[in-house]
Amino acid sequence: MNILIPDLPEFQRLSMTGATLIPYDPRAPQPERLAAGADGLILWASPKAAYQALLQASGLRWVLTLTAGVDHVADLTPPGVELYNASKLHDHAVATHVLAGMLAAARGLHLFRDAQRASSWQRREQLATLRGAQVVIWGFGHIGRLLGDMLSPLGAEVSGIRSSDTPEQRAALLAGADWTVLLLPSTPQTRGTVNAEQLAVLKPGSWLVNAGRGDLVDTGALVARLQSGHLGGAVLDVTDPEPLPADHPLWQLENVILTPHVGSATADVLERASAYATEFVETLLLGRAPEGLVDRERGY
Repeated sequence: MNILIPDLPEFQRLSMTGATLIPYDPRAPQPERLAAGADGLILWASPKAAYQALLQASGLRWVLTLTAGVDHVADLTPPGVELYNASKLHDHAVATHVLAGMLAAARGLHLFRDAQRASSWQRREQLATLRGAQVVIWGFGHIGRLLGDMLSPLGAEVSGIRSSDTPEQRAALLAGADWTVLLLPSTPQTRGTVNAEQLAVLKPGSWLVNAGRGDLVDTGALVARLQSGHLGGAVLDVTDPEPLPADHPLWQLENVILTPHVGSATADVLERASAYATEFVETLLLGRAPEGLVDRERGY
């Protein structure tokens, strides 16, 4: 089996019986020439032009993108080529990032940081914990369930919205939520899901957390709800547009915590990614089905 792998030290050290590993440099001209004859492709942080070319390689049978989301490659992967994601590679980091943002917001750490910059010893009494908080996770897959396991010991009451829920069931959950956490993928069906109508359903004073994709949310409607005071605040690791322009109103809102799409980032991510890729390929070589086969319509 011929497999294209990223031209990075963490991947170049790999060795698997039954597999010929071919490093590719995404910056090289015409990477599709290198890809000819490859059975599989492992994608990691390649420029769009490079993976567009690599995905068109003749004979390609499968693609593993070492990301949780697949919206950047799903439409470019030819029919008949199996596409796999690596949600399990990032689940703990994303769940931890969401939990950290929720705790920071509940304890007002973002406000104290702002006061620190102004050298202001400013006490606040309206601080909270997550005990008794109603948390609704919209996108209750692998990452969502792990987040739920982290929240429960803190006393939060966790519910999940699933694709099988009716609009009435979903609205009832959202109306009672102190925290709504978005972990949905970006698909034609989910883009713009959290629009002005959905935001109006959310409980007054509640917080919205988005660690899925920025285009799940109508940003203008979100800004309006935050400015009006209807929402208590938002923790956003992803935005639309992304990155945010320097003059975007989200930067200036006191009740918003912004991070630059780093929910899955860890210092050891490349080492973990190469180990994940090794396990994936070894599973294939044993004739078994690996985890992460993507339903392209659902995005996961």
